[in-house]
Amino acid sequence: MKQYLVFDIGGTNLKYALLDNAGNIIEKNKKPTVKSGLNDFLKEMYEIADQYNGNFKGIAISCPGKIDVDNKIIHFGGSLPFLDVANIQKLFGDKYGVPVGVENDGKAAALAEMWLGALKDVVSGEMLTLGSEVGGGIVVGGQLIHGAHFQAGELSFMRYDMNCADWSGFTGQKGSAVNMIKRVNEALGNSNLEDGQKAFEAINAGNTQAVQIFEEYCADVANIILSVQAVVDGERVVIAGGISAQDIVIETIKKQYQALANKFYRVKNELTMPEIVRAKFENDANIYGALYALLLDINGQSEEAK
Repeated sequence: MKQYLVFDIGGTNLKYALLDNAGNIIEKNKKPTVKSGLNDFLKEMYEIADQYNGNFKGIAISCPGKIDVDNKIIHFGGSLPFLDVANIQKLFGDKYGVPVGVENDGKAAALAEMWLGALKDVVSGEMLTLGSEVGGGIVVGGQLIHGAHFQAGELSFMRYDMNCADWSGFTGQKGSAVNMIKRVNEALGNSNLEDGQKAFEAINAGNTQAVQIFEEYCADVANIILSVQAVVDGERVVIAGGISAQDIVIETIKKQYQALANKFYRVKNELTMPEIVRAKFENDANIYGALYALLLDINGQSEEAK
């Protein structure tokens, strides 16, 4: 069975794995992401690839940024700006003589769900990754949409507050799970504002302040889902991100969506509510999705609708 080397480039860690074409992980590991510049970063990746050279038939990469999947070029690079205009075909395909693929991290996670998870066989739907901002991907006609400029599904750029004068009024901040956790811990007087465990202990225990902040946050997420639903008419919305492991998250988003719909006669009676579920994949989602994108490319199947 053919094997493939897959990299998941993150702002904190560089994850890598060897998988077969059925999606079975043969081995995997991770290292801290080198941030000192492109040359040092590539040196690290080449050292990893050289360890497996001869044992893989292709290289798949998931990373932050706007990704030109046709020409295999990274733009911007998110928290790793030195990746801007990096050409994956030249840097890896030509070097190792194998097919290569590169995909945006949010879209890779959506592809993982399309291949082996909660979006499998879904004709229209979307995935929302609730983290520091809101990532994900949109599926229409059974295909992941990239758009004319490879920016479809970048939900963080939706303007949520029409009166906002800065980024705080955009979906990326309104739907930020990290911001919600910080607000809860601040209200509780916890010293570590990023402690998600402490925040959800208070939420699940029914602490009044924590619950109020959490429910307001879930109402914001519900509003994001409703707005996208008016455009996509999805049958299922998949929620990913670390907080999705908490049962109360999916339950409360559903409750807030229904409460929002009930406020408006036409929304309640005309706009069908999508099924809202938890994502199947967590930490390895980008690994699976990047491989799936490469396999589709190798097999001549388009993963996108433009």
